[in-house]
Amino acid sequence: ITTLFYSFFKSVVELKNDLSICGMLHSVDQYLNIKLTNISVTDPEKYPHMLSVKNCLIQGSVVPYMQLPADEIHKQLLQDAARKEPLPQKQ
Repeated sequence: ITTLFYSFFKSVVELKNDLSICGMLHSVDQYLNIKLTNISVTDPEKYPHMLSVKNCLIQGSVVPYMQLPADEIHKQLLQDAARKEPLPQKQ
């Protein structure tokens, strides 16, 4: 999987099962798989098993949306990164 861009800003990702995860957005690939670091869940009482998880890779197909703080996003950098074509896969 080729990573489209790396970034480091706080984001909230909500999954289709109503689990919301806060963390630092580390990377996103062409399938919209998301890597978060330093995560926490918004409802730890409902998901206590997630308290020990610090980093995660979330499959893009289970994410209906994510929230990115507008004041922390460098829009031009994000647009430039999204335009880059992925490198060819090694076979």
